[in-house]
Amino acid sequence: MTGKTEVDESRAGWGDLFGKESRAPVIVLAGGVLLFATNVYVTTSLLPNAIADIGGADLYSWTMTAFLVASVISSMLVNNTLARWGARASYLGGFLGFAAGSAVASLAPTMPVLLVGRAVQGLSAGLLAGLAFTVIRMVLPPRLWQRSIALLSAMWGVGNVFGPVIGGVFAELGMWRAAFGVLAVGALLLSALAGRTLPAHARTETAPQRVPGFALALLSAGAAAVSIASIVHGLATGILIGVGLLLVGGFVLRERSATVTVLPAMTYRGRSPLRWVYAAIVILAFVSTIETFLPLFGQRIGGMSPLGAGLLGAALSWGWSLGSILNGGVTRPSITRVVRIAGPATLGVGLLLYGTLQTEHPGDVVIAGWFLALVIAGSGIGMAFAHWVPSALRVSEDEQVASKASAGINTSQLIATAYGSASAGVLVSVGGPCVLGSAHALSFVFAAVALIGIPIAIRALRSEQRWHAQASADMPPKVPARA
Repeated sequence: MTGKTEVDESRAGWGDLFGKESRAPVIVLAGGVLLFATNVYVTTSLLPNAIADIGGADLYSWTMTAFLVASVISSMLVNNTLARWGARASYLGGFLGFAAGSAVASLAPTMPVLLVGRAVQGLSAGLLAGLAFTVIRMVLPPRLWQRSIALLSAMWGVGNVFGPVIGGVFAELGMWRAAFGVLAVGALLLSALAGRTLPAHARTETAPQRVPGFALALLSAGAAAVSIASIVHGLATGILIGVGLLLVGGFVLRERSATVTVLPAMTYRGRSPLRWVYAAIVILAFVSTIETFLPLFGQRIGGMSPLGAGLLGAALSWGWSLGSILNGGVTRPSITRVVRIAGPATLGVGLLLYGTLQTEHPGDVVIAGWFLALVIAGSGIGMAFAHWVPSALRVSEDEQVASKASAGINTSQLIATAYGSASAGVLVSVGGPCVLGSAHALSFVFAAVALIGIPIAIRALRSEQRWHAQASADMPPKVPARA
């Protein structure tokens, strides 16, 4: 058993993160995550215009399914990609692939061609998001890890704010193809920066491993089933979610017995805290998908304009970014333990407040309360992410285990998002046909799920403390220096 010793991050500030030596790598890492996050919301805003232009309304749902499943697949190949090609080549491949997928989508004459572009985007975006958490260990000193993790977490919120705005502006102008072109140009600029700044030799110190194909197929099929379940109705939704759960269960069983695994073997065996750290991250990512329906509730219940409702949908991410930034510099162990538990508690309380404020004919004060409640809820996600992710990065000094553990962060988030979106759709349907009932069902059930994160966080902290205590006990004693 091994553990990573604690590093002193108390003197690392935001100025250090954007210092001369670290600025460019940080921009590359954050830019990859931002492309992923922005692309999701840009595409959602543009789809009605695209379908009016090239047709394919019957394939509407597959624009997200193709992207998501491809992202899940590539996120699981991050470790092998780094081991074989290194950080620079891996990032170049990710950015250039994303640019190519965006170009295909921009020029697509039919919906099937657009889906090809979306799949290529997904493969590249999943790789870029996964690389960010892994390459941090290679290009930044340990004292900057926590700040950089906070920045990466904030990028999801930034993408959620600017994505709908960018997509909405181009949709209003009738220029949906140009929006994909802008994404392609952004990816090309980041690829140029990556080629100039990332070290070619930075790679995992292990040889490429065999790909766990069967486990990969099970989990990808589960993600596909749940993604489809989020856009069908009635019995089909329940069946597809059930199939997805069975496939994920099969994935876990396969992982427990396989010699080549997607996540580190310690996730399923022994007393490693990694399973609980992943569980804490999954809860946060799962509940964050409530934002999908916030604009709908804003328009239908509050009578808000499309722009106002879009801003309401971004409120959760504003809180997420705020929580990440404010807590990124917290390093005292006693405080970080409290923050990790307070994160899901704050998320749950914020959603309970939001659900309680859902009333017929709300006034301006109540609507302002919606914004406040969602910012509070989002801050809970941000504060917890800022500390749970670094704990996964430090679970082991073994390079292979640490690399797979960090790549598993992104994989866990993607799967949780797929299941969260599907579950949100089911709750909205069950709470209907009244939109107010749907808002109550989704808010209160997701608040309960968030509060489940409290005992999970406590269990993870206790497991982590025992793990590192045992690791310290197993270390050989230091030999005193001779006088």
